[in-house]
Amino acid sequence: IKMLKCLVKLGFMEVIIIGAIAAGMSTAAKAKRENPNANITVIEKEDYVSFGACGLPYYLGDQFTDENEMFARTPQQMTDSGINLMLKSEVINIDFENKSVNIKNLDDNSVSTKDYDRLMIASGASAVVPNIEGVKSSNAYTFTRLDQVNKLKSNLDNYKNVVIVGGGFIGVEVADQLASYDLNVTLIHSNEHLMNSIFDSDFSIKIKEALEDLDVNLILNDRATSLVCEDDKIVKVLTSNHEIAADAVIFATGFKPNTQFISDGIAKSSNGAIIIDEYGQTSIQDVFAAGDCATVPHQFLDNPYIPLATYANKLGRIIGTNIVSEKEDWIKFNGALGTSYLKAGHYEAAVTGLLEDEAKALGLNVKSTLVNANNHSNYYPDQELIMIKLVYDAETFVLYGAQIAGKAEAVLRITALTTAIYAKLTTKDLGFMDFGYAPPFASTWEALNIAANTAK
Repeated sequence: IKMLKCLVKLGFMEVIIIGAIAAGMSTAAKAKRENPNANITVIEKEDYVSFGACGLPYYLGDQFTDENEMFARTPQQMTDSGINLMLKSEVINIDFENKSVNIKNLDDNSVSTKDYDRLMIASGASAVVPNIEGVKSSNAYTFTRLDQVNKLKSNLDNYKNVVIVGGGFIGVEVADQLASYDLNVTLIHSNEHLMNSIFDSDFSIKIKEALEDLDVNLILNDRATSLVCEDDKIVKVLTSNHEIAADAVIFATGFKPNTQFISDGIAKSSNGAIIIDEYGQTSIQDVFAAGDCATVPHQFLDNPYIPLATYANKLGRIIGTNIVSEKEDWIKFNGALGTSYLKAGHYEAAVTGLLEDEAKALGLNVKSTLVNANNHSNYYPDQELIMIKLVYDAETFVLYGAQIAGKAEAVLRITALTTAIYAKLTTKDLGFMDFGYAPPFASTWEALNIAANTAK
């Protein structure tokens, strides 16, 4: 046992990573750089690695045409770096007590067992679809896999009426991109406000206006209740109040963590996401997790589920260090703020930190301010208003959250506000912060200064 511990400390350890997309590959690449002596094996169901599904709406909309742009690394590149890849292989069981995994070869269905010293679970998530008959029809699509999007893209010339179910990130982004085609696009969302769990209603209204400007038909505060199918194809989508003709239906109703193969022994949240700490470690020693199968340590909230690529990559990199190091050398994730961007038509929107209702639910004594300020000087062309909301402590004026929406030069301003929240700055600090000025980019009073100075 002493010899084994010594070998581990020197770097001769067996590391298994389940999943080879964002978090898994970030972990593998960083771990190999940190500890070249570690034997790192990555197990992946697909025959590819490092796929960026966030690009799929823009690939569909022909913002770029080479699908290879969505792959950050090739299997050969990972193999050349000294990482062992087991593609088209699926982990079907984990024995945490004996530190081993059972692996099914998807080509021949054979099953093998592999031991580990440390394990990283990055098994991702699957698209959620409504539990109604017809969701597996040949013209029903989800939006997580390249083959599905290629199939949709190749059939667009044969479609006239496309229905999108779900008004979150993917639903809005896909509607935005499909609007450039000669199609009747309808988006159905169960809440009265789009992106209702991400933005406050004032900002959801801007997103709604952006899609309406693109002639997207919006059906809000309603849900798909049934599908009318003929010859394995959906021809109509029925809601509580509408009947919509459909040549294709895209389901964008959320994600479910791929953790069903883990039967017991590890702490999970109510939706099945694996709970991790600031080091990326799970409730089981020597077992880490990140990506869409896991929660995300947050600055304010209690380990929420935020399936965004930025956290998969950042936590993957942190785990890459920790998984091959002694605990005294581990590094921490400094906590998420849920910072997110969205583009819809000519509008941009961004959010960081807490929404006002979230802050109040946490028992924080907060106030907010909502202002419209110009993006740049009035004598420079294309001046537009930027809407800014700040959520801050009613007594100390410390910033807790912010949202921005506008037609131009809006989104990247959220970067300063994210930094301010991390640094625990106040609205008073922001009111006179030395932001730059030049007529093409800002007024003499930058929009963020103006918003902060309205906080009372």
